[in-house]
Amino acid sequence: MTLKGKIAWITGAGSGIGLAGAQALAAAGAVVVMSGRRAEVLEREAALIRNRGGEAEAEPLDVGDAAAVARVAEIIAARHGKVDILVNSAGLNNPQRFWRDQTVESWDEVVRINLNGTFYCTRAVLPLMRAQKDGLIINISSWAGVYTSAMVGAAYNSSKHGVVSMTETINMRECVNGIRACVICPGEVATPILDRRPVPPSPEERARMLQPEDLGNAIRWVAEQPRHVCVNQIIIS
Repeated sequence: MTLKGKIAWITGAGSGIGLAGAQALAAAGAVVVMSGRRAEVLEREAALIRNRGGEAEAEPLDVGDAAAVARVAEIIAARHGKVDILVNSAGLNNPQRFWRDQTVESWDEVVRINLNGTFYCTRAVLPLMRAQKDGLIINISSWAGVYTSAMVGAAYNSSKHGVVSMTETINMRECVNGIRACVICPGEVATPILDRRPVPPSPEERARMLQPEDLGNAIRWVAEQPRHVCVNQIIIS
């Protein structure tokens, strides 16, 4: 129970990497606050964590709504008095990803969630972390955030590169306040986001990919490092 007493807020926690991260952090003893857009899914998954002996709460949220992010952060602060760990895992892509069919709406949706949502949540917890002189922010980017991919499209590449750069600015400016940030950049992961590809991969292809629990283990490993250790970036495939 290496994270006993820690409060961890995880976005995108209804499925995929976010859910795996919530499960792994709860198994390590943290109280996990799970956010995502589907309230019924969050409640079900939080209940499953509690049934296994963990502590989990559900706070539905669209991370692309700055006002809603601020409200949930205030709820967590009022209930627990702190946020020790933030995992920004909410993210998406859409089928309209190539220049020939990229629309303003599809571009805005991807950037709103992947990049703006990460900023909104980070900005919401920084005052708490500064006050406690301690905090860890884990941002889920992508292989495409480091190596531009023709497969994922302009919006996804751009948003995920932005997350990588944003993470390093946190370390540059907030290290004096005891705040550390890590960006995890996974290759293909067998999560539901794959269903939004123009041609979804087969079950056999998904079996060869990283699995959500692999990323959950990585999130837990970063969270368990001592306060003087900053894992700036993990590229994993």
